[in-house]
Order: sequence, then C-alpha cells, then structure tokens
Amino acid sequence: MSLEIFTLILFIGAIAAGLLGSLTGLGGGVVIIPLLTLGFGVDMRFAVGTALVTSIATSSGAAAAYLREGITNTRIGMFLEIATTTGAVFGALIAIYMPTHVIALIFGGILIFSALMTVRKKHENIDYQAPGDKLGVKLKLNSSYPTPSGEVKYNVRNVAGGYSLMTVAGIISGLLGIGSGALKVLAMDATMKIPFKVSTTTSNFMVGVTAAASAVIYLQRGYIDPGLAMPIVPGVLLGAFVGSKILMKVNVRTLRLIFSSVITLLALQMIYNSLTGKI
Repeated sequence: MSLEIFTLILFIGAIAAGLLGSLTGLGGGVVIIPLLTLGFGVDMRFAVGTALVTSIATSSGAAAAYLREGITNTRIGMFLEIATTTGAVFGALIAIYMPTHVIALIFGGILIFSALMTVRKKHENIDYQAPGDKLGVKLKLNSSYPTPSGEVKYNVRNVAGGYSLMTVAGIISGLLGIGSGALKVLAMDATMKIPFKVSTTTSNFMVGVTAAASAVIYLQRGYIDPGLAMPIVPGVLLGAFVGSKILMKVNVRTLRLIFSSVITLLALQMIYNSLTGKI
C-alpha cells in the first residue's frame, strides 16, 4: 500500500472517530485503535499512544462548541479531572510493563461495555431537581442547561461515588489510550444523576485533560509516532466539530445503535486476535 493511500485511509478513519466520539462522549480511541492494530498491524502500544493524541483532539474539537451552547458543566469537569488525571498517570505506568495481548483483551472488553452503555435505556423520569448532595452544594456543582423549552435545572447527587468511578475511568484511559467516556458518562448520568446530554458534553470536555496526562508517559517512552498522529489529528478535529453540530440538532439514537454494533464487532475481533496470539 502506498503512503498516500495509507494517509488517506487514516484521515477518513479519523473523521469517523472524531464524529462518533463527539456524539457519544466515548472519545475517538475506540475507532482509531482497532483501525491501526487490526487494519494495519500497528503495535498495540503505538496505537494506544496515537489514540491518546486523538482523544485530546476530539475533546478540543467538541468541547469548544458545547461550551458555547452552555451545556457543559465546567465545574464538575474540573473537579472530576482530579480523579481521572491521577488514575490516567497510574494506568499509563502499568501499561508500559503489560503484555500487548493482555492490553488488547482488556480493550475488547471495554469496547463491548462502551457499546452497551451507549445503547442502554435512558431513564427519562428522573427528577433532576430533587435535593442534591451536600458536597455538590458546597462545591457549587449544581447548574442548568438550555433546552428548546427553556432552562432545565439539575442537582448533583452521590459526588463521592462519582469521584471514585472517575478514578477507575482514568486508570482505563491511561492503560488503553481511550477517553473511557463510557465510564465517565456512567459516573455522571447514572451515579451522580446528571442529565445525559450534560454528562456526554462534560465527558468530552474532560477527555483531553485525562489523555494528556497519560500521553506524557507514552511520549517519554517513545510510543507516540508523529507519522501516525499527523494525518489523524486534523481528521479527528473535523469530525468532532461536525459531530458537535449534529448533536445539537438531531436525535442520535439510530447513530448510536450503528456505532455500538460496529465497535462490538471490532471488540470481538480484537479479543479473538489477542487470544490467538495475533496481537
């Protein structure tokens, strides 16, 4: 395969990663890592290092648009980043000494979990204005977000539980090179009872910082290849920007179903390859 075709495929894949990552809050790594490892036989650690750069780009592209719309809760994002950043550094240190087939096996499991989290039934009858956590009030985490029918206020609950889950999300991010957005959205949506759209956009806001923390470790170890990252970053930025516009205007349920089906197939293929020694 010529360099031009290789670069074009990476660019197109990066656009898809940025688009789907920004719509679901999962980060672009869930597309980029299978593309590199399964499609081009790139070493798992180099794929993870590239995916971390991708996650930073996804977050940068989508977060700016969401902040302008007033949906992202920056106070929650910055508070929970303390947990995810700590976990990300720890996860990156572990990954350096872990066999690549084990990382691939874990990654496949996380992909399946992410797919299930993306299509799980949302509880629309949650009372977001019910009394919140005292710690949430003290940290001024309660807020509101715009909807077509006006501002919707919400109160944050179970802050300690969400913080603990964010630490786990950070470890997974550093270990696998993904934004671990599924766990982040789970922590905010299911545990802290934050509206799903706010959870998704705040997850996008956080992904870049978490990825940057662990990317430093990979950069020091030489596992970030500029030749791989160069065509991917602009594609991811373009896809994330388009995705942020789509999320504001349309129902993305069908797209999430398609996305979940695709990454489930990728997950099964990656698990199979790791068990048979092909990765």
